[in-house]
Amino acid sequence: MTDSPAATDFASDLALALRLADAADAQSLPRFDASDLRISTKADRTHVTDADLATERAIRALLAQERPDDGILGEEFGTEGGAHRQWIIDPIDGTANFMRGVPLWGTMISLAIDGVPHVGVVSMPALGRRWWASTGAGAWTASDAGPRRVETSAVSSLDDAAVSFQSVTQWADAGHLPALLRVAERVWRDRAYGDVYSYMLLAEGRLEMVAEFDVKEYDIAAAVPIVREAGGTFTSFDGIETIAARSTLASNGLLHDAFLELTRATSNP
Repeated sequence: MTDSPAATDFASDLALALRLADAADAQSLPRFDASDLRISTKADRTHVTDADLATERAIRALLAQERPDDGILGEEFGTEGGAHRQWIIDPIDGTANFMRGVPLWGTMISLAIDGVPHVGVVSMPALGRRWWASTGAGAWTASDAGPRRVETSAVSSLDDAAVSFQSVTQWADAGHLPALLRVAERVWRDRAYGDVYSYMLLAEGRLEMVAEFDVKEYDIAAAVPIVREAGGTFTSFDGIETIAARSTLASNGLLHDAFLELTRATSNP
């Protein structure tokens, strides 16, 4: 593995993904906590703001110029083109936070090849933070001194582990509340940081596990290469390496099997 963030077969795609994130930030950040933010409700009863729509439009417009032959899957405007090389976009992950003025939201941009994410960029402009990765080139974040490589933690005991989950209701609705309670009783610390920020904390070695349910591909695709290139493991709740299972269990790698065993032991049959 190289020490350069750009020395990879996906160098040009990663460079484009970072430009896409710049375009996204230019749309989303000026609308954050805006008094005239326009909010509507989608058919699935989730919220969408004018910033979500403008951000995805900006990303799609740049992709149309730079990668017209690639497919796109976005939260707000669906699927366009094929799925061999597919850009997977969540324009604002954490819309509920965004519309309430909570800065824990971000744009997620990924390039997947035949369903496997190989490039990931997560930009959280309200925090002034960005993370990125591509297969074989490590996981990185921006710092005052320039790009800094991030790595998952070396914690190897559940007793010392910190975990994050989306919400108690989410685990209960999925039939896994007993598993969540068992995890909380077993580990050192549990918190519901929620959304994409949890995965970035995991990649930086500040958490040892993140798990959630009812997630779409665009909710997680960008986080996958970042977590994996940081040294972690990213699977479904059942331990399968896929982004299509509607669940996740991501870890620092060292504790992945232990978390799978712990959650399976307490899940409903």
